[in-house]
Amino acid sequence: MTIRRALLVDQVIEHMRQQIATGVWQVGHRVPTETELCDELRVARNTVREAVRALSHSGLLQVRQGRGTYVRATSELSGALGRLRTSELRDVLQVRRGLEVEAARLAAHVGDEDGLRALEARLSACEAAAREGRWEAVPQEDTEFHTALVEYTGNSVLAALYRGFYEAVLASVITCVDPCGAETGLASHRRLLEAVRAADAEGAAAEAGAHLSALLHGHEPERPGTAD
Repeated sequence: MTIRRALLVDQVIEHMRQQIATGVWQVGHRVPTETELCDELRVARNTVREAVRALSHSGLLQVRQGRGTYVRATSELSGALGRLRTSELRDVLQVRRGLEVEAARLAAHVGDEDGLRALEARLSACEAAAREGRWEAVPQEDTEFHTALVEYTGNSVLAALYRGFYEAVLASVITCVDPCGAETGLASHRRLLEAVRAADAEGAAAEAGAHLSALLHGHEPERPGTAD
């Protein structure tokens, strides 16, 4: 009986993961109620509760008392990193630098015109949002540009890793975006894209690295005796 229940819990967890991974349950949306899940999967309430508890612990779901259960992230990796967006922002930026610098270097070797036009459209959308003062849209557009650049490389493993912590990247952009400094950040993005278009691998990597290093420097904890 104990083994049977454990297997059922694992099956329910896998079902929920698939619903999230395939976009049936989207980030920020409420999942079906406990009763609905019991009826759909033909399992007991305790089985559903254990599955929800496990996925909440891993960061995929978030239980809001009196309001239901919501999708928090698309994978356990992004869920874990999503919890770092305040106290461990520096860690997220370090991971981004590693991935994005390599992506910039690889992207410069691709030379696909259709892909470059798609990247141009992504960056233009981000620039337009900033120019028009739509600051609530800038982080999403910025994150989509970075994601598109990583996918443009054609490296499926790198793309999967980056997509795996999309929410953490978005959270870091939201935390770091500064309307007063947006022009500088977007100019860096523009230089990065131009380096990719010119097949300048080292220039693209340097531009990506400089941008992330600047963000990291701006979020370094103060050391004793170094404050102005």
